[in-house]
Amino acid sequence: MGKISIVGLGPGDISLISQGALDILKSSSRIYLRTEKHPTVDKLKENITYTNLDYFYENEDNFENVYREIAEFIIEKSNEGDLVYAVPGHPRVAERTVSQIEEIAKIKNIEVEVIASMSFVDAMFNYLAIDPADGFKLVDAFEIENSYIDTNTSMIITQVYDQFIASNVKLRLMECYDYDQEVCIVNGAGVKTLESKKYVPLHELDRGDNLFNYLTSVYIPKSSKKMYNTVHDLEEIMSELRGPNGCDWDKKQNHETLKKYIIEEAYELCQAIDNDNIDEIIEELGDILLQVIFHCQIGKETGFFDLSEVVNGICNKLIYRHPHVFKNIEVDMNNFDKTWEDLKKKEKGESTVTEGLSRIPNHLPALIKAEKIQKKAALVGFDWDDISNVYKKIEEEYKELLDECKEGNIKYIKEELGDLLFSIVNLARFLKVDPEESLNLTNNKFIKRFKFIEDSAINLDKNLEDMTLEEMDKLWEKAKLQ
Repeated sequence: MGKISIVGLGPGDISLISQGALDILKSSSRIYLRTEKHPTVDKLKENITYTNLDYFYENEDNFENVYREIAEFIIEKSNEGDLVYAVPGHPRVAERTVSQIEEIAKIKNIEVEVIASMSFVDAMFNYLAIDPADGFKLVDAFEIENSYIDTNTSMIITQVYDQFIASNVKLRLMECYDYDQEVCIVNGAGVKTLESKKYVPLHELDRGDNLFNYLTSVYIPKSSKKMYNTVHDLEEIMSELRGPNGCDWDKKQNHETLKKYIIEEAYELCQAIDNDNIDEIIEELGDILLQVIFHCQIGKETGFFDLSEVVNGICNKLIYRHPHVFKNIEVDMNNFDKTWEDLKKKEKGESTVTEGLSRIPNHLPALIKAEKIQKKAALVGFDWDDISNVYKKIEEEYKELLDECKEGNIKYIKEELGDLLFSIVNLARFLKVDPEESLNLTNNKFIKRFKFIEDSAINLDKNLEDMTLEEMDKLWEKAKLQ
């Protein structure tokens, strides 16, 4: 196994390569360049012989695959002896191949040495006359879709090679910034003969074909306008509300006093979804998120938990309960409910079905809870084979209710009525109908029909209280026809 020496070529000007990097390049006979599309190479080729790896880019469309293949290639070549691998800029700044080479080399006990030169980031800040001490974030244009965008700090986006990439970057940034946010397109930072910069509003970022090349980066200064678009922003606001100078109402809340609000907000979200109103859905989701952050802030103050623990818990749970997605374990999707329940039981350390039934919250609406109980029991085979048996059970419970009503025993009437309702929920389950939703449809239907009766009475100059049941029933029939 040979030693791998990884050197940085600096941002582009030959004067910005470190002496250590130059010395090792001049003394080595086995040099591989990730790319020769770098201004420094024209000067270096006078004194060194190298092999460029640009052909990897021609064979792959996906950059992740390119980086991985280059890393594996360098590792393989180290089997033949010592080599030098050269990359633009600083080897540890936005160089994915370097980290991948080091990871593989560690496993295979291959010696790796990194010789630094100035990074293009240093050259960028020097050219733009900006002090990086105020903070900044470095983002690869090919990863911006999944990157956290903090508008309260400056940002450099690398690898904006062409107009198409610039358009993708613009669309992602416009989710977080105002359309007229000032950005700077920087070309050739650190190369005196190539350096150029152009300040444009964000919405014009992708205009102009000749603005972009392999030396293009985009600088976005800290937004002058406070933008709220991350959960972290909400955390900070809640911390302020609960702080010494915060709101007296917010400061006195605890987990117990907030319970009712999460239930209310959940139902308001359901209403917004039923209304198919996107603006309402956004608002109600925000209200639910507020409740989550509220509880997390209280947990943080009391020292029991915080948002990071909540997020970690749900992420681990989702990964554990989806082994077919995250662990390539084959799962019968036709029987996924049973698999899900088995995983939950194992996760909770439960050995009996009853433990799972007892875990169903008492605060759930009775219809929803009844359906959940029946589903869990059905998963272990405690269920009717045919829907005809469900109908018979409803008839049986109805007759038992009538018998108790004749006796006038309120205790048993309540019990038999519950049995009848439970049987009807079972029917809804067999019919694949949500009993809660079904009953709410009837509730809404009743309100509409009753409104027709009331409006009709007003048109007849009558009060409902003065009308007979027969008169109202006739109007009810008319309402049904409508």
